Amino acid sequence: MTNDNSTAASTGIDEIVRRLGAGEQTWAALPLVARRDLLLEVGEAAAAQAAEWVRVAAAVKQLDPSSPLVGEEWISGPYALIGYTQALQDTLRRLARGSDVLAGYRLGTAPGDRLTVRVLPGGLADQLLLNGYRAEVWTTPGTTETRLRAGIGLGQRTPEATDGVALVLGAGNIFSIAPLDVLHQLFAENRTAVLKLNPTTDALAPVFRAIFAPLIERDLVEIVTGGPEVGAALAYHPGITAVHMTGSEATHDAVVWGTGAAGVAAKAAGTPILDKPMTSELGGVAPIIVVPGDWSAADLRFQAEHVATQRLHNSGSNCIAGQIVLLSADWAQKDEFLAALRRALAAAPARPAWYPGSNDRVRSARELHPTADKVGGTPERTLLTGLDLSDPEESAFTAEYFGPVLGVAELPGTGAAFLDAAVAAANDRLHGTLGANIIAHPGTIRALGDRLHRAVATLRYGTIGINAWTGVGYLTPRATWGAFPGHTLDDVRSGIGVVHNALLLDGAERTVVTGPFRPAPRSLLHGEVSLSPVPPWFVTNRTAATTGRLLTGFVARPRWRKLPALFASALRG
Repeated sequence: MTNDNSTAASTGIDEIVRRLGAGEQTWAALPLVARRDLLLEVGEAAAAQAAEWVRVAAAVKQLDPSSPLVGEEWISGPYALIGYTQALQDTLRRLARGSDVLAGYRLGTAPGDRLTVRVLPGGLADQLLLNGYRAEVWTTPGTTETRLRAGIGLGQRTPEATDGVALVLGAGNIFSIAPLDVLHQLFAENRTAVLKLNPTTDALAPVFRAIFAPLIERDLVEIVTGGPEVGAALAYHPGITAVHMTGSEATHDAVVWGTGAAGVAAKAAGTPILDKPMTSELGGVAPIIVVPGDWSAADLRFQAEHVATQRLHNSGSNCIAGQIVLLSADWAQKDEFLAALRRALAAAPARPAWYPGSNDRVRSARELHPTADKVGGTPERTLLTGLDLSDPEESAFTAEYFGPVLGVAELPGTGAAFLDAAVAAANDRLHGTLGANIIAHPGTIRALGDRLHRAVATLRYGTIGINAWTGVGYLTPRATWGAFPGHTLDDVRSGIGVVHNALLLDGAERTVVTGPFRPAPRSLLHGEVSLSPVPPWFVTNRTAATTGRLLTGFVARPRWRKLPALFASALRG
């Protein structure tokens, strides 16, 4: 027998789905110009709510409001969302005018008969604020320029042909993920959407409702909270057309196949209980390939902080947090680098283990690795050295720790031989395909020549960073974000499909991000054309909170007079 509470909840869900179904007709009737206007309203609302968003986010993550680490919430929160609305509205403007969406974007080629589209820098602001960084979207092999141009626009090519109502199961770790996923469903997939918040983000519900008010008022979007039962009732509701989620592989399988023995049996039989399209972003074990070279002491310190950031950003609770450092056993500076890495991990600012289960995952990693180095911090930052790539039972290569645990595995060789071996290990031994990182000295990159590009083409990852954390790809609105294509529901790994993609490109395979090996002014002194200082997303950046706030204000309303204060803060970091 159904109790009153569950009946009321079911009735509420029925009403939400009914309204969004009616809103689909409203959406179908809206021309591109009107859709662009609504998107601009969302961006303006996000700017108005930015300070409150960051205040609530910092409280959820138990950060001292005066901590530089609050900069993470500015940059991975409102900055990311506002930047996306600005980029996507430009695509809609071009589509509405019938003009060339790719005008001004550099097209090129990559190994394996692929095309590339340079998506960073995307304008003067990027050239100033991310000087020395670039990003390219690579297409799938065999894509022609004619086909690429014909597919641009995705769901906005025929806006009247809407595709139902989507459920977005929101992420609980990075707080711009859920709103960005909603906009992707609305514009790329041409669906109205209900966002079921992860319980860790429930405190942000009023902020998100204020941001999406222009869409909620027209029954195009709804935001709900609650436990797993609410998500399940929505996922299996006959009025929901498709489901997208960000989370764990286990949660994905529970939604698609069911739980317990019944879920195992359904997966074995290939009979999913979810009878609608399911896309996902599920994380994984991200490699950091450190190519041996001749590094200065300053290079060792900076790149050690770079690796520490990739692990410790958001207390390690990131789907593309670097987890396994692939290091050359024959590198003359290997021990110096490991010593610098230990110091960087220990010296990073203290922060609480805010994400549920973090302490338990760290404890489990230590129990399985009794010789683990405890390098300080709370929860205790842990370095696992001497991991054996030939050991089929090594859990560090398959378990996503989602906490401050970093592993190191060594391979023989230098130069191209090492790089090829590291790429093979990343592809074949590490679970997941979301993001991979390569760190290499400019001199080493020159010596590798085309071998580096071929190695990148061989890596089966959705975003690849070269001297830049793959998190930069997440922050690049015109880049694609998601797993390497080819996963299936019964072997989903890092997920199916891509999001972001503000150019609305069809046939994208991956994004490749490149950054400077050194920060300014050392970059200029060594011949690198980059004015970027220590990035504000580094956990060691002392002015990250101020820089993040100023960056967000600039992208929301660009004004030349804002730049001096922004540059001054960035340089002080």
